[in-house]
Amino acid sequence: MKAIILAGGSGTRLWPLSRKNYPKQFLKLNNDKSLLQQTAERLLQSLRPEDIIVITNNEYKFHVLSDLNSLPFSGHASRITNIILEPAGRNTAPAIALAIKYCIEKLGCPEDEIVFVCPSDHIIKPVDKFAGYIKQAEDAAKEGSIVTFGIKPDRPETGYGYIRVKSYPPISPLSKGGIEGGSEVRREGFLKVENFTEKPDTETAKRYINEGNYYWNSGMFAFGIGTMIEEFKQHAPEISKMLQMGFNDMTANFIHMPDISIDYAIMEKSNRVITLPIELYWNDIGSWDCLYDVLSRDENGNVTIGDISAIDTKNSLIIGNKRLISTIGLDNHLVVETDDAILIAKRGEAQKVKDVVNILKNQSRKEIQEHITTYRPWGSYTVLEEGPRYKIKRIVVNPEEKLSLQMHYHRSEHWVVVKGTARVVIGDKEVFIHENESAYVPKSTLHRLQNPGKVPLEIIEVQNGEYVGEDDIVRIDDHYGR
Repeated sequence: MKAIILAGGSGTRLWPLSRKNYPKQFLKLNNDKSLLQQTAERLLQSLRPEDIIVITNNEYKFHVLSDLNSLPFSGHASRITNIILEPAGRNTAPAIALAIKYCIEKLGCPEDEIVFVCPSDHIIKPVDKFAGYIKQAEDAAKEGSIVTFGIKPDRPETGYGYIRVKSYPPISPLSKGGIEGGSEVRREGFLKVENFTEKPDTETAKRYINEGNYYWNSGMFAFGIGTMIEEFKQHAPEISKMLQMGFNDMTANFIHMPDISIDYAIMEKSNRVITLPIELYWNDIGSWDCLYDVLSRDENGNVTIGDISAIDTKNSLIIGNKRLISTIGLDNHLVVETDDAILIAKRGEAQKVKDVVNILKNQSRKEIQEHITTYRPWGSYTVLEEGPRYKIKRIVVNPEEKLSLQMHYHRSEHWVVVKGTARVVIGDKEVFIHENESAYVPKSTLHRLQNPGKVPLEIIEVQNGEYVGEDDIVRIDDHYGR
């Protein structure tokens, strides 16, 4: 069995913490590990590292590598190294098709190999019980069905898609070759899918709960490779045509794939789909309201993270960063503070954060793209101050990492070491600079900054010139292939 982790989403509903350049799968929201790391560790309970594939886009390559390489081996002899980079965002159906081709061509999988697909940004517990459900889904998928994981709703949630099932309570018709066969065999614990429904309004969601035969669509499912290839051929011919290419050609032509989800392309059309209801804790952290449900609350029902002083405040989520946040008389509110943006909303209205992001996107606001701190494969930089003709940054270079050999046409740079030791190339000279020492890089001069030590290197960089945009970089040599 193989597993595909979908890690290319942008997570706009958790703005301002989640940004396009650093989305929620890389955030550490409920413990000291990112959601991607938690997903990988869950799957490692059932699979070997070499059986797990992560598909993401080029922009997130180094975030994925950093998260996966930071995981403990946990008794495994290797790490997760199967990473597929999408050259363009084309939704989940093309991503899954590309991953299937990778399994066949790069991993040598036969068509009867079972594949489990899951997002990278969910919280699920207990892990051992989840592993048991994966095994159940694998057994059913071997009989030709596409097995979705359904969550019994406990509230009229408008942020999830729903699955309507035919039989209730849980029993599911299965036959060799899928449910489309003639004679039906009942397998305990499964439900036959009648249809998928979109995210409903509140009244519709209440009706779904009252009717009792609806489940939340978790976005997790299992299938045989041959089964899914047949379904693409029948229901998504454009994708099926691409699947006939080799993996490299398919990747090169990926931009021509239709932009369509697996639900629209296959799940809503196929008659092979069944649902396995899973009875455990599941949360897709799809909004700030969902995060409030996950985290521990104090005696007033508040979730507070950071330097918070809450007076007469109840049932609220308050997340601070560097500043003191004081609240008075709030009830059922969300307050999320970052270096450059603050979100204040009523609890229950968190789904509208996506509307805020769309408005900011139309205004070309940089706050939806990146944080004040930007992460790079070598470390990170934080913009401390910026104005006409200057920019001040704090740069952190991880041990034994280095920036590209580069030059700038429009700005000079002055580096002051705050912590650690830097190896600096400026023109044809190479020098070491230490704490409280500095180096100057003139315009149009080749230069490189490197950390040769065992502790993070921290410097303050002052840029000066007629243009200090990030795109004034001419890379001559780059260790990371950018």
